[in-house]
Amino acid sequence: MTFPERFSNLPAYAFPRLRALLDPHPAGGEVVNMTIGEPKHPFPEWVPQVLAESVEGFGVYPPNDGSPELLDAISGWIGRRYGVDFDAARRAMALNGTREGLYNVAMALLPEEKRGKRPVVLIPNPFYQVYMIAAISIGAEPVFVNATRQTGFLPDYGALPAEILDRTVAAYVCTPGNPQGAVADAGYWAELLALAEKHDFRVFSDECYSEIYRGETAPMGVLTAAEANGTDPERVTLFQSLSKRSNLPGLRAGFIAGGPESMTHIRRLRAYAGAPVPLPLQRVAERAWSDEDHVIANRALYAEKYTAADEVFAGVPGYAGPDGGFFLWLPVEDGEQAALKAWTETGVRVLPGAYFGQAVDGENPGTQYIRVAMVAPIDEMVPALTRLRDCLYA
Repeated sequence: MTFPERFSNLPAYAFPRLRALLDPHPAGGEVVNMTIGEPKHPFPEWVPQVLAESVEGFGVYPPNDGSPELLDAISGWIGRRYGVDFDAARRAMALNGTREGLYNVAMALLPEEKRGKRPVVLIPNPFYQVYMIAAISIGAEPVFVNATRQTGFLPDYGALPAEILDRTVAAYVCTPGNPQGAVADAGYWAELLALAEKHDFRVFSDECYSEIYRGETAPMGVLTAAEANGTDPERVTLFQSLSKRSNLPGLRAGFIAGGPESMTHIRRLRAYAGAPVPLPLQRVAERAWSDEDHVIANRALYAEKYTAADEVFAGVPGYAGPDGGFFLWLPVEDGEQAALKAWTETGVRVLPGAYFGQAVDGENPGTQYIRVAMVAPIDEMVPALTRLRDCLYA
């Protein structure tokens, strides 16, 4: 038997790597897992009721693109959240979790070559791993652009050589970022969209953390930015999810939104190769996109966690709390050594930052960081962060 070469050089995924690093060693205290971004806050109390009322929907094949009621709810939410008039029936589609969309958008929209050359897909570094796999799967060259403290923890795509930009067919952006929590502002969006226009590439905006942020002002999203900058709707694609916003990671309910022509191509591919969301779960998603009260309550819980983390790490050199999302990106001398030390001395389990990055010019921008997920209840989180601080920064 032969197997494809295109995936043969992939490193082990972050979590198998972590198990190989930590599991041979006993925990040095009560185990607290702060590795995976799986929300632990309660999901809305009405979820079981909506499921029970919709259970007969498991007896039918679900609408591939999303039920009319769900798409209507998505239209309403986009209008309220992004301030744009949006027809989801033409310009959106339900997803079985955003990872599906982040992968298949490359399959559906990106060409096999550009100007007779191998296409390029731009990826922030560190990054969510599906971006890289999507690029590799279509035969594109993934170009990793470091997002460091010097760049505000967002990738400076404009600093790339013209030869790279002229071959670029898409750029992934995550805001608020995973893992750093940086938020793209109006200026960043304007520059990126102008760059995409100049060099003719698409912008794929992963905004699954967009409803978890500091303060009163929600992060600007790609649809708002495109409207403000007069960008062709076909140039931008949005990915959203209920996993973090509504504490429903197991629902596997998100959506993709873009220009009508782009969505025609995406829907066509999904009709052949997709796995539609079961109808009862679509009913839950419909209710979730229509309700903001639970989102506001959830954000208030994270606001308390931001404050608590700032207090725990006050005075730690290089510490900066995130602007959004629920990860801490903590500076250390070596991420793997720090994760192993924390595990063997405290029982707190964290991820080395290098597991989210790729080496560029011999340097992985995540090497001197660890990622810490603030998902546990605050009465569990604060003691764990305190143990982590005393272990790594005393």
